[in-house]
Amino acid sequence: MKNSKLFSALTLALTFACVTPAHGAETSAPNKEQMDKLIATLKSESPQKEKADACRMLGLIGDKDAVPALAALLADEQFSHMARYALETIPDPKVDEALRAALTQLHGKQLIGVIASVGVRHDMQAISQLTSLMYSADTAIGLAAANTLGTMGTSTAAKALQGAWANTPAPGHLMYSEGMLRCAEGLSAKGLRKEALAIYDTLADAKGPHQVRAAALRGAILNRPSDEGMTLLKKSLHGADFVLVDAAIRAAMEMPGREVTSALVSGINTYTEDQKLLVIQVLGKRHEAAIALGCLTRETSQERPRSIRLAAIRAQAEIEDASSVSRFVNLMNDGDPEVAQAAQEALASMKVKQADEAIMQMLASNDAARQLNGIELIGRRRIVESMPELLKAGSNSDAKVRVAAVKRIGDLGTTKELPALLGFLNNGKEAQDIEAAQQALVAICGREQNPDESAAKLVDALGSAQTAQKVVLLRTLGSIGGQKPLKAVRAAVDDSNADIHTSALRELSSWKTADALPELLSLTKSAANPTDKMVCLRGYLSWAGDTEMPAAKRLTMCQDIAPLVQQPDEKKLLLGTLGSITSPDAVTAIAPFLEDGAVKEEASAATVSIAEKILKDNKDKDVAAKLTAPLQKAAEATANTGLAQRAKALALKSEGK
Repeated sequence: MKNSKLFSALTLALTFACVTPAHGAETSAPNKEQMDKLIATLKSESPQKEKADACRMLGLIGDKDAVPALAALLADEQFSHMARYALETIPDPKVDEALRAALTQLHGKQLIGVIASVGVRHDMQAISQLTSLMYSADTAIGLAAANTLGTMGTSTAAKALQGAWANTPAPGHLMYSEGMLRCAEGLSAKGLRKEALAIYDTLADAKGPHQVRAAALRGAILNRPSDEGMTLLKKSLHGADFVLVDAAIRAAMEMPGREVTSALVSGINTYTEDQKLLVIQVLGKRHEAAIALGCLTRETSQERPRSIRLAAIRAQAEIEDASSVSRFVNLMNDGDPEVAQAAQEALASMKVKQADEAIMQMLASNDAARQLNGIELIGRRRIVESMPELLKAGSNSDAKVRVAAVKRIGDLGTTKELPALLGFLNNGKEAQDIEAAQQALVAICGREQNPDESAAKLVDALGSAQTAQKVVLLRTLGSIGGQKPLKAVRAAVDDSNADIHTSALRELSSWKTADALPELLSLTKSAANPTDKMVCLRGYLSWAGDTEMPAAKRLTMCQDIAPLVQQPDEKKLLLGTLGSITSPDAVTAIAPFLEDGAVKEEASAATVSIAEKILKDNKDKDVAAKLTAPLQKAAEATANTGLAQRAKALALKSEGK
């Protein structure tokens, strides 16, 4: 039995291989042998998956010879859906004959599935059978038949659906609604608008679900001649039925012409708040400023509800008429923060030059709040032409304006603005001014493709700078990097001022290129106090811990600085770095620390960590042998029982045991 199943699985797998084209290759026509194997699988007692796969493949390569075997599965609860999917794709009339036959033989879910497949294939010969099935006592079957008839979208299908509607009491109309809407859409697409209208009007006038009535009214408006559609739109816009008013507003979005916009505007005061919101949104999307803007402006007035005011502002922004700019500027001072924010968002989004001009006027005003809004919008709109006004605002008497302007200069400026920023830095009396100047300097220098020019200006400024300003310049030079900044920062380490010394030392320890390493090594040797030494040591060893650097280079760095490491914290820092280097020589460098009571636990852990990595990947016996003695020593040194056991096990492994 097992051999039979294995043979069946292999046969199906080989079939897949034969009929599945390689990527980029053209699909060749299937041969009869392949077809016969798949059909035989369907007729056999093969497992469910093999039969399902066979159905799937026949959907790709099947022809009329596969139809009987697939049709035989339509009544099978387990395989009916897979058989249908395969039949739906086979381009042969035999499929339609088989599906029509199944319509008279099946029941329940299997019948509903076949009804759907008939719709997929648009088999017009099945319309009479589907019409009969609409009257089934099983409402699920009746609904499926109605929906499939709707999919057909023909005059015959429409008559069948309309007949069923007329012959069914009102409570049962829902069953046919979706099918009728589908059918109307199909008729409209074919240009049969008169027949489509008959369906739409029937559904719109009925007391059915609101979704059905709304969809029907939309169709009824859009499928009429323009003058008749306009008449129905106006009538519906002013009707008492909320659902139909809502549907009419949405339909207006799809209708061309100024008259439509006028109709929406004329009824604005008759709508509920929800309807008015929808109308306002539609007016924004119709972009007819001459008709809509007056109405939208009135809807932004303070007596209107906030939701209406916000929607009207956004709609005006969508229309993007220059006349709205001044209104938005005024609304930015509104007492309602949400309205003011919406006006600012609207002004930021408008693609008209008048918006930039208005924003520049805001910056040039004497009102701090307006100036701050202007600076914010200048950044959002990237108005680089505003630089002269921003530079002027950098000396403003209002601290908030001053700081905002300097930061914006950093966002938009180039190296041309460095002298002015250095001036702001030197003249800064408050911490926030100095911080803003630093942010701007770092931002501009960080964008510069050739930083040498900007670095030279900063270095020159160091000589005359006060302590706080000099600290900022050192930080900025650290962000730039390069030889000249490095030289200047190194010189500042020797400054007698403690703040300047400390700042320079920290910048050097976090230098972004390796050319600072000799200086860090030298300063570690000569450091006058433990804090300075630790700062330099951390900076140096952070490079030694860089896994992108060759292991040999990292080890050499550790060996160079090891003689300078004296305090326990310094030794732990070194051991942490050595522990990240996967090399027997790193274990050798750690070995002396196994006898140091202050750090022997860290040394033991580093030894075991390196050995585990080496012995996992390296099969070289000579390399492994170098680890035996250090591991045995680590096992003796540690008080951690678990770590000792790991060290002993690794020692045995290093000996080949």
